[in-house]
Amino acid sequence: MRSKHYITLFIFSFSFSISTSSQNTVGVLLNTANSLNGYVLFTVHKDTYLINNCGEVINQWTSSYSSGKSVYLLENGNLLRAAQIPNPGNIAIPGIGGRIELFDWDGNLIWEYEYSTSNVTQHHDIFPMPNGNVLILAATILTDTEALQMGRNPANLTGTELYNEQIVELEPLGSNDAIIVWQWDIKDHLIQDFDNTKDNFGVVNANPQLLDINYLGFSGGGANWLHANSMQYNAQLDQIILSTRFLNEFYIIDHSTTTAEAATSSGGTYGKGGDFLYRWGNPLSYGQGTIVDQKLFGQHHPHWIGEGLIDAGKILIYNNGLNRSPSFSEINILIPPTSSPGVYTYTTNTFYGPLYPYYIYTTPVNTDFYSPILSSAQRLPNGNTLICEGTSGRFFEIDTGENIVWEYISPIGSAEILNQGDDPQSINNSVFRAKKYASNYTAFNGKNLTPGSTIESGENMSGCTILSITDNIFSNISIYPNPIKNILFINARISITKIEVHDLLGRLVKKSKNQDQINLSDLKSGLYILKLYVDGKSITKRIIKL
Repeated sequence: MRSKHYITLFIFSFSFSISTSSQNTVGVLLNTANSLNGYVLFTVHKDTYLINNCGEVINQWTSSYSSGKSVYLLENGNLLRAAQIPNPGNIAIPGIGGRIELFDWDGNLIWEYEYSTSNVTQHHDIFPMPNGNVLILAATILTDTEALQMGRNPANLTGTELYNEQIVELEPLGSNDAIIVWQWDIKDHLIQDFDNTKDNFGVVNANPQLLDINYLGFSGGGANWLHANSMQYNAQLDQIILSTRFLNEFYIIDHSTTTAEAATSSGGTYGKGGDFLYRWGNPLSYGQGTIVDQKLFGQHHPHWIGEGLIDAGKILIYNNGLNRSPSFSEINILIPPTSSPGVYTYTTNTFYGPLYPYYIYTTPVNTDFYSPILSSAQRLPNGNTLICEGTSGRFFEIDTGENIVWEYISPIGSAEILNQGDDPQSINNSVFRAKKYASNYTAFNGKNLTPGSTIESGENMSGCTILSITDNIFSNISIYPNPIKNILFINARISITKIEVHDLLGRLVKKSKNQDQINLSDLKSGLYILKLYVDGKSITKRIIKL
């Protein structure tokens, strides 16, 4: 079974590991040759970090403002980031931002824009468009009078306002301005069967392309009844996917519309205006299922797997598992039924398919993997998947066989940075989302990628080396005999500069400057790690001493 500490897996992984440190409590816990050679980006408080597979900081950007949750490293090396500012209208929503910032690689602020007034605020997510524009997710205020006129049941309105979710596309201007070039509002796509004297009256279960204003999910009827927590874009389909955590589902809408068409049910490439093209996760929300049909539970970060990756075009989701009994998280991959690219099929008086995800990942003891909020998952170029278990600040990479090949615990708390050996459960080290970029990502062209120190202090780096299975410098090395009694021979077509042997606690027990052998006759019987150095890189191999 996989536990939170993966002790059994850790020992086994020495057979192919290039970086392990059994004493680490934060930072890198596991780094193997099967992990993607790349850099992980995440943001906490005012700082955004880019770290390598050893947890060493490659770059760091510091803002004057705390994180507004989402952050992206653009192809030109610039950093696009949401930032948190106070909202003058007192819009109360977790994940509030209100400000968008663009930094260059060297940390200089080159563009800033605030989308925050007494009636609106950006929150949670932004997205860099291929044309240089920026999509932003925002909440606007509907008064109780407006909400009731839209058909909200007064019993389902606990306060004096209701939040509308909005997506706007900004075209940046100068260093601190922008214009809105496209807009979509969920308030234009509502339905209700409560009061035929109010707007939006109709048959809910016959109109799944619209949102029932009286379905509460687990919002409790508060102003933040939807709690949209992510918004992603597919350039090939020109579609947007929007996740609503409290309603336990996501929606796909058409971005090809004009702003005027986006407020209606017609127009655009797919002919449905701003209505939902597809939805999935909780058919109870549109009257076509029961609680047993619910598949998503407070999900985060649904998005299309990108072109060129394994399972490209499918939808990848971090399914948090909130309010499920027992509570556990999953990674889901979904194949929406389509008749052609971007055209989703639906059978009247049923719920949107598929019935089950195409793929589900969780741990054998499912409660070992759980984050009630935050979190993300990402398919990587080598076929692996990076998972951010948000509330524990834990990033881990699994291969196609679901083996954990890299693991990292964020050492950053709300008021402190942990030292190595400290217990990460003693602080709130949560992270909204993590994203890994391959080492050949264009943002890194011509950039200084010299690693600095780790974020935490006291790091045990003795066993950590950056090496990917795609690196072939060590491909022609063999060792023999193994198991070994006395002399271990190394057969290589390259010049070995140093040989080390470590025990399972990472302690150096033997070293040699010879290129082709090392005498191990004086070591006790047991399992050891052989480390071979070439041109500043190293590889490790498991050896058994008889």
